[in-house]
Amino acid sequence: MPEWLIERGIGETRAALIEDGEIIEARVRRDGVIPAGTILEAKLVAVAPRVAVEAGGETFMLPRGVSGVSEGRSLFVEVTREALGGAEPWKRGLARVTGEPARDAPRLAEGRDGLIAGWDDLLEEARSGIVSFNGGELRIEPTAAMTMIDVDGWLAPAELAQVAAWAAARAIRRLDLGGSVGIDFPTLRGKEARLAVDKILEDYLPKPSERTAINGFGFVQVVRPRARASLVELARDRAPFEARALLRRAASESPGSKGIVAHPAVIAVLEHHPAWLDALARQLGGNVGLRADPSLTMSGGYAENV
Repeated sequence: MPEWLIERGIGETRAALIEDGEIIEARVRRDGVIPAGTILEAKLVAVAPRVAVEAGGETFMLPRGVSGVSEGRSLFVEVTREALGGAEPWKRGLARVTGEPARDAPRLAEGRDGLIAGWDDLLEEARSGIVSFNGGELRIEPTAAMTMIDVDGWLAPAELAQVAAWAAARAIRRLDLGGSVGIDFPTLRGKEARLAVDKILEDYLPKPSERTAINGFGFVQVVRPRARASLVELARDRAPFEARALLRRAASESPGSKGIVAHPAVIAVLEHHPAWLDALARQLGGNVGLRADPSLTMSGGYAENV
């Protein structure tokens, strides 16, 4: 039976659904980011060109708008999608007006606490946006309009599309891809070949979801609920993503004082979050120092004994 594992890390909480020793679904909740499902008091700060409120130190957009409330007034909102990370306006969180009282968000998942094996491999998929399968690979790229999955491989088109359909459905679940997702398969001329792809997607796409049938150009659009940033979107906000990943690796080191060595952008994130370093120091039972090394890649940080 699949089982959820919850890993309460420094800077984020991770949840993974494990089946036969493999992560089949994953979720991340970042510390300091208000999650979907939270209801809190907000202040209306703009009605044009877009309706926006401020709440809990964040700015949320209200796609459904608001009526009967003037700028500067208070109202209660429910967060429907957390902020995606990054500075672009479209990555801000989304909310809706509600008459319900304030409440915390539901748990990320219902499961037991534990260390998640295979998490580093999952992060590498998110970091690269490349998911390999037998006969080809998927290239995943988030955009403002949708997350695009491009299929590439060396099998015959009909066979490639069928194997890729299973791989894409698996990746959507494993990497927590939500909202609008476009899958660009190879062009399939025959109706039977397209129906075979549709059947695989119907059987393996995570529910709830809606999708179009594959068209003559090989394109399918999938729409899923989107409550939080996918792992691929988190990876695009690169320095914070790598800082949290580095803290996870450092926390598994042997006890004692450590020096964290990393790319300057990653060090800057850690300097901005002293509470994260304090938490790491408590876990390791020693002091934690920082050293920037411009020669390292963003993902190449490490902990050294001092």
